[in-house]
Amino acid sequence: MLYKFKSKAAGDLIMLEPNGRRVLEIIGKDPGPKGIIQAAEIPGAIAKLEQAIVEEEAEHKRVIDEAKAKGEVPPKFDSVSLRQRAVPFIDMLKRCEKAGADIVWGV
Repeated sequence: MLYKFKSKAAGDLIMLEPNGRRVLEIIGKDPGPKGIIQAAEIPGAIAKLEQAIVEEEAEHKRVIDEAKAKGEVPPKFDSVSLRQRAVPFIDMLKRCEKAGADIVWGV
């Protein structure tokens, strides 16, 4: 399944199901096949995504530092980070926030 996010203020954004689901869960939306992020919800969604990115990066750094301190090989993480996956979505959110536009998917 794909998530296709649409808005009048930005071009369509397509995400694979696991990535789209994760982003929607982070911002507190039901990752169902259809949904809406209303313009009034966008500032909170941006803040939640940015916080999740900071937390993920801090956790990765902590795990790597612990492994190095123990003399172990640091673990490998996904080659594409949450930051890389979320930046296009955050850009869409910011454009829609400026325009006062909603974002929908599955419609």
